[in-house]
Amino acid sequence: MNADIPVGADASMSDGIVAGDGATVSAGQNRRQVLYWRLLARLFDHDEQPALETAAMAVVGDLGLPAALLDPAVSVDTLVQRFPELAAEFQNLLTPGESAPGDEVRRAALVSKLLLNVFATGTGDVTATRLAAWQQDAGWFRQALCAGPGAGTGTGTGTGAGAGPGAGTGAGTGGENGGELAGVLAGLEADLVSRMRLREVLADPALARQLTPSMSLVEQLLRDKANLSGVALANAKALIRRFVDEVAEVLRTQVEKASAGVIDRSVPPKRVFRNLDVERTIWKNLTNYNPEDQRLYVDRLYYRRTARRTTPARMIVVVDQSGSMVDAMVNCTILASIFAGLPKVDVHLVAYDTRALDLTPWVHDPFEVLLRTQLGGGTDGTAALAVAQPKVADPRNTVVVWISDFYEWNCDAVFAGMEALHRSGVRLIPVGSVNSGGQQSVNPWFRQKLKDLGTPVISGHIRKLVFELKNFLA
Repeated sequence: MNADIPVGADASMSDGIVAGDGATVSAGQNRRQVLYWRLLARLFDHDEQPALETAAMAVVGDLGLPAALLDPAVSVDTLVQRFPELAAEFQNLLTPGESAPGDEVRRAALVSKLLLNVFATGTGDVTATRLAAWQQDAGWFRQALCAGPGAGTGTGTGTGAGAGPGAGTGAGTGGENGGELAGVLAGLEADLVSRMRLREVLADPALARQLTPSMSLVEQLLRDKANLSGVALANAKALIRRFVDEVAEVLRTQVEKASAGVIDRSVPPKRVFRNLDVERTIWKNLTNYNPEDQRLYVDRLYYRRTARRTTPARMIVVVDQSGSMVDAMVNCTILASIFAGLPKVDVHLVAYDTRALDLTPWVHDPFEVLLRTQLGGGTDGTAALAVAQPKVADPRNTVVVWISDFYEWNCDAVFAGMEALHRSGVRLIPVGSVNSGGQQSVNPWFRQKLKDLGTPVISGHIRKLVFELKNFLA
């Protein structure tokens, strides 16, 4: 990249400069150009551009910022530990808003640091320490975008010191493009994980403890588990267990919070204090208000109906275990275990690629389910239908959750089987993705056919699936 830009080596200049068209460019704009040109140069070419590095160092020094701000090898976490006063500046850094005069250059320096650390991932082998540092920087990046508590699913775990809630690649980013950005970050993390010498790291307990469980790491572990043994296998299982437990805690909260079912108004309200409808009681008794003594005399109490249907239901979860569906597979396997723990819900679990495997005996333990799955291979939904269909005893009391991208080798036969389930009275819920980004590709032919059938494919946040399931099972 050509470093001959009209800035000069002295980035502390206070006068404006004249651009080629005669317009005056302020010193502040000039300094920001230095920082952003340097950022672009480092993102697209890992070799330093001496002129840009010198000019950027002058800008940072003039702002009173530490030189480590320009070093991509120094994580944001480390920078904040050394200079705690910068923590507040990194928070909400990328949130739209006006900067005070003179602050634009300082903001540009901090933004450059954040973007360089997150998006310039380099090439070659990646150590566990490098991956953990990147995950921490990704957490700061999300916080800079104002991803506060409750953003996203919360399934990410790379938080970093001070990174705050919602950090990690699985958390939300806020804004209209949050899902797309989450997908980009997940791709960057997956690339870093794929470049790790994972078997060597797992064989060393000290290094294995530095790994932060994430969806991309779990995918790598599941793919490679057949090649692990001894200490490496034990460490891999421990990481999967940690991730499963963390995701389960978040999903359990989603299940508890989601509204469920339609109130059964055929059941009279239970006349207890917690069901008292205060607002309705006051409204209905307003005619009894006595203005002389300013008292409202209540001659009738009104209560809320809270009874819901409690008919036992059967839930059959069919999971495509091909590699492209690992995110949805992990989330839905854990979700199935949560619903299996609820009263009056009979949960069955079937995983398939070119063959189908009935995992119902382990449905209460998603960790064991994941260890028994084999990622990759083709997809033959007819094998899954052969296992799932005999499980339907009472169609109108059965829900089938089918998780797949629906790229089948025999689309007509699979759709015919799903259509037959739906026509029989089964509640069919096809799921394309329930991950943080919701960017899963779904076979467009299947998507349209299922939409026409009245059972559109669910994609996006897992809350959608939780809502659908609770409404059916309640």
